[in-house]
Amino acid sequence: MKVKVLSRNPSDYLKTRSGDLPRLPRNTDPALHPHAAQREYTAALNAVKLQRVFSKPFVGSLDGHRDGVYGMVTHPKYLPIVISGACDGVIKSWNVTTQSCICSVQAHSGFVRGICVNQDGDSMISVGDDQMVKFWNVNDILTKSTLDPSQTISSKTLLTGVDYQWGSAAHTFATCGTAVGIWNVNRSEPLRNFTWGIDTITSVVFNKVETYMLASTAQDRNLVLYDTRENQPLRKVVLVQKANQVAFNPMEAFNFTAACDDNNLYTFDMRKLSSPLNIHMGHVMAVLCVDYSPTGRELVSGSYDKTVRIFETTKGRSREVYHTKRMQRLFAVKYSRDAKFILTGSDETNIRLWKSLAWDKLGPLGAREKTALQYSTALIERYQHHPQVRRIKRHRRVPGMIRSISSEHQIIRTSRKIREENKRKHSKPGAVPRVAERAKPVVTEDV
Repeated sequence: MKVKVLSRNPSDYLKTRSGDLPRLPRNTDPALHPHAAQREYTAALNAVKLQRVFSKPFVGSLDGHRDGVYGMVTHPKYLPIVISGACDGVIKSWNVTTQSCICSVQAHSGFVRGICVNQDGDSMISVGDDQMVKFWNVNDILTKSTLDPSQTISSKTLLTGVDYQWGSAAHTFATCGTAVGIWNVNRSEPLRNFTWGIDTITSVVFNKVETYMLASTAQDRNLVLYDTRENQPLRKVVLVQKANQVAFNPMEAFNFTAACDDNNLYTFDMRKLSSPLNIHMGHVMAVLCVDYSPTGRELVSGSYDKTVRIFETTKGRSREVYHTKRMQRLFAVKYSRDAKFILTGSDETNIRLWKSLAWDKLGPLGAREKTALQYSTALIERYQHHPQVRRIKRHRRVPGMIRSISSEHQIIRTSRKIREENKRKHSKPGAVPRVAERAKPVVTEDV
């Protein structure tokens, strides 16, 4: 004979400690929850609305320069330390945590064209319009024990950029100007010079993974790849518009992104330069600077249109756009080493600090708060393709100037497509071939 009795385990509903929340019995049988999907969708809609409500990306500004900030570098060992160079020749080191200037030194007469720090974080190089290459002891600058350069080299030509070769035992750095020069820190002359073109080389950058590889951009629209072990450049690609800066992906050594004058950024695979892997669109004026996140999944760009945009490496449209009323043209952008913040240097002498996730909360999170944030993020990701969720998630307010220029560019693109289709209709078959969008930016590729 069966006897039905109620059996309850006190551990299932009683609190273990006095501070615990009361336990609620829940039955997860789908038959008892017929409207679970509708409730989840409503929760996802509320979560994406709250993300926009709490989006306050601006953290603070580092004020102290008297001229536009032209270059910036983060310290590889100490997270809060940032070093910046301005158009009046002044180099300043900052503590981002306290938002204060640690030290200021008049390094060059004229523009500071480039600054870089080695992987150990103890040596810094700066170049300027005075044709001087100056070496600085970073520890001395941070402790203010001395503000004099440890070594100075006079260059025979004007230098427009500099970068250290990554590696624990590397004593090599590269400069650019009339040519790309490969230097050793113990010598006063370059070991070798690379030239491929007739115009000024504007920027040079080393690959942080394949440390012998470097890339440069030039005024004659050239984008050239080099290997320091070779005696001549490796490959060159000529773009439709000039590239202003290049950044290598720190996680995918063969990918790099170029910021160009045609308002776009192009991500290339160095093994195939005939067409870019991706085109990042959104800016309405020339893109002047670009930098990758340490995770390699995102990149940030600064433009002549006074905005900062954050792109996912696999997406063509920006997921975020930052702007202020006072911020002018951007010459430098940098990710912090923990990928949580973005630093921007602009023409009106300020360095601004932004959150990489606009709705991210600063400070410690409780266990329940962290769980709630993870749940809401998962809900938004699950329902991201629903029209209402997608519209709220993508919508951003931009200045009227950018909105009007964007609409004008859209009209130009539409009319260009219509004109091309009309030519194709009234021409012989095959006389007006279709060209893929990703093939249009590249004019020619040389090896």
